[in-house]
Amino acid sequence: MRHLVFIALVGMGALAACSKPEPVADPVRAVRTQTVTAQSAGGVTEYAAEVRARTESRLSFRVGGKMLRRAVDLGDVVKAGQMLAQLDPQDLKLGQDAALATVAVARVNLDQAAADFKRYKDLRDQGFISSADLERRETTVKSAQAQVDQARAQANVQGNQARYASLLADAAGVVTGVDVEPGMVVSAGTPVLRLAHDGPRDVVFAVPEDKVGLITALAAQPGRFKVRLWGATAEPLTATIREVAAAADPVTRTFLVKADVGTGVANGVRLGQTATVLVELPQAAGVTKLPLSALREEQGRTTVWLVDRTTMTVKVQPVQLAGADGNDAVITAGLAPGMVVVTAGVHVLTPGQKVKFYVDPGAPPASAASGTPVSVK
Repeated sequence: MRHLVFIALVGMGALAACSKPEPVADPVRAVRTQTVTAQSAGGVTEYAAEVRARTESRLSFRVGGKMLRRAVDLGDVVKAGQMLAQLDPQDLKLGQDAALATVAVARVNLDQAAADFKRYKDLRDQGFISSADLERRETTVKSAQAQVDQARAQANVQGNQARYASLLADAAGVVTGVDVEPGMVVSAGTPVLRLAHDGPRDVVFAVPEDKVGLITALAAQPGRFKVRLWGATAEPLTATIREVAAAADPVTRTFLVKADVGTGVANGVRLGQTATVLVELPQAAGVTKLPLSALREEQGRTTVWLVDRTTMTVKVQPVQLAGADGNDAVITAGLAPGMVVVTAGVHVLTPGQKVKFYVDPGAPPASAASGTPVSVK
């Protein structure tokens, strides 16, 4: 009898060990939410930029030769007419001396021809020679005069060539680049220095291809562009779009945009200064802004969790992401006014999971029923 009872007890224990345990119910999680409301608003897009001079010249010698010295360094402020660099002028001066000697020879020939013409004119008046002989002497005088003019012009050219051995600044500005050092032999037209002229400044930035049309359209609307200078505490400067590149940069595939901010002296804008261009976007309806923490990626799609007020469960809602505005994500499709979106803890939720609204300890009880509203902008 005892043996049978023992066998029955062992069998009941084995059956109990083989049975499945009771499933543990998912906990009801407290979530932060925001309620979508219908509104409209714009935004601001920022682009990194650099301050450049509107006019920047690559200066070069108009003659070739060996550069003896450079009188300025990178970053120096120069005045109009100031000497920047100098070539070896020896050969150029020899050419000028040869041209002056040619002028002297031409003048001697002209004096001789003029004296001959005077003597032949007296002989013609006395009837010793014909008028044809006198005309030939007159032609000789005119030819000698032309040779003098030609030699004088060539001497002036050689004089200019000698003066071109000194490279002068054609405008006041700042030296922004040095391409040739003393001792190098340069040919005519080889860039030696880069000079940024004083005057208007441009803030230059690059925009992607899909934003060129928007920038071009906003350029005609005043007040859409502001420039904030890095390291400056003043208010952002008002800028005007002056030029949009017609072709993309072959390396970055972006389009260069130049914004005018006026003269550097008036606005305190320094060459090479880093800046941020603020582009105020037009007002648009049907755009939702959510915290970045509300988004999740699922099978290549951007989704959010929506709370069903009736069952207090969550479900997945695909949305269309247009970009970011600071710490907010810009949603252009997928949400409608009245929807309750989970904004925190999205990585621990599963479809159909029970949730409850999170309530701050110091918040009024009414906030737990609806969640925090978020605007559809």
